[in-house]
Amino acid sequence: MALILQHIIRDYIMGLTYLFERQIHHGDYVIINGNRQGEIEEISMRHLKIRQYDGYLYTVSYSNITELQNGNRGRRRVNESLVLNYRQNPDDAFKVMEEVAQTCNEKYGEYLLKDENGAPLESFKFNQLTELNVDFRGHQYSISVLVKEADFVEAGKKVRYELAMAAYKNDLMMAESLNTSH
Repeated sequence: MALILQHIIRDYIMGLTYLFERQIHHGDYVIINGNRQGEIEEISMRHLKIRQYDGYLYTVSYSNITELQNGNRGRRRVNESLVLNYRQNPDDAFKVMEEVAQTCNEKYGEYLLKDENGAPLESFKFNQLTELNVDFRGHQYSISVLVKEADFVEAGKKVRYELAMAAYKNDLMMAESLNTSH
């Protein structure tokens, strides 16, 4: 009972901190603990509810948040990735991912967030290896870009398409499920 009460009190205190410091707002796009992302639908004193793009509503208590990334209003960072098999040569993967970033810059430049002089704040860029040993299946390679808020969803779709097409055309070895039974 004491442990449950301790978690409830911690949730309230952390909730007050987030709310008092105005770190989050209804409608903000957030990434929680690096793996749950979506739009904040509800903010309470003890938890957040975010609507993920797959439609699921995810509830997380403040005490379970170890990392919170908040997409600023007016600007959003698209971050899309491929998880490739351990047997994939990283040099080949790097070459393909660099080409995808270049292709995206050429084809989707209208999505880029620009400064007052019309220069992109950040172009599509390859972030190299962003995670090793993803779920014991392979390595993660990612591309990111800073876009206008209104173009966030569409830009993400375009990058995912280009990644999928490049993986197909270049015979990149995608990570496989650990389930080996058929």
